[in-house]
Amino acid sequence: MSQPNSEPAWKRWLDRILVLNVFLVMAGAGWFAVAVIGSSQGLEAPMKLFMRLWEPLFTPAIGLLMGAAVLSGCWSWWQRRVQRAESGRGS
Repeated sequence: MSQPNSEPAWKRWLDRILVLNVFLVMAGAGWFAVAVIGSSQGLEAPMKLFMRLWEPLFTPAIGLLMGAAVLSGCWSWWQRRVQRAESGRGS
């Protein structure tokens, strides 16, 4: 029987990176909201900076977040499938 802390070190580091990535995406969304409000008030600097950072920073962060979500779902599905197969053999 596996213990909760039996996951490899690389997975723990990957999870930490993905958590930081989630916060980066949320901060980008907040920044975008502030930039839109500022732009409506005539303050263009926040939107210009956001647009300069969109392609090199926010686009890859969003892509990584979406890819990790898909991979996590596939991994969970695969583990459930393996566990069902193992429990079926043990009977």
